Amino acid sequence: MHFTNTSEAVRAWVRGWALSRGAVEPAALPWGFTVPIGLPGHVMSHVLPTADEATVRELTGSTTGPGIWLKAFVPAESLAAWIAPGWSLPGAPGFLMSTALHAGTARTPPPLPGGYRLRTWADSGVVHARVHTPEGTTAARGQTSIDGATAVVDKVETHPAHRRRGLGRVIMRTLVDAATEKGATVGLLASTAEGRALYEATGWRVVAPLANALRGPDPAG
Repeated sequence: MHFTNTSEAVRAWVRGWALSRGAVEPAALPWGFTVPIGLPGHVMSHVLPTADEATVRELTGSTTGPGIWLKAFVPAESLAAWIAPGWSLPGAPGFLMSTALHAGTARTPPPLPGGYRLRTWADSGVVHARVHTPEGTTAARGQTSIDGATAVVDKVETHPAHRRRGLGRVIMRTLVDAATEKGATVGLLASTAEGRALYEATGWRVVAPLANALRGPDPAG
């Protein structure tokens, strides 16, 4: 599969992202998608495959409930200039990234440091991977939803105390191989600026910038 433009990639990503998060099917609207999440501090996400000033001002100006997120694939400075009062841009800007997945290229993940253990399982179209410490706590994690030819990698993170040990590469290799084995031919993910280097080192490329806006206080604050 090859995406002809950013909007097409975003449409594929939002379906897989909703599946990964256990949300209902994204509701298609003239300007994009709405995804109910139902969590404190993240009630709903509005996703704009293409964003412009007029659309963002109208959407954010008419949304007054807290815990609503807006995901726009534009530079953060553009989104910051367009959002209505009451909205903010929490955290650093990110990126939508993609890679081609090729059948028959699955490889054994890099070896884990001594004592670490890898666990994988599948549930409702989502493959999960965890690296556990010798004590049984989670050192690194990630998951990928598989929707036809598209795999959306999500929630990849390594606990700060266990970074720089190759655990992130093990998680990514495991998820990519699982997606390929299930017939996916393209991978998508939303990356932080911090995670971008890991993904680029394993063959992913940036498709578009990604900025997030939040209505109400930052839940992390």
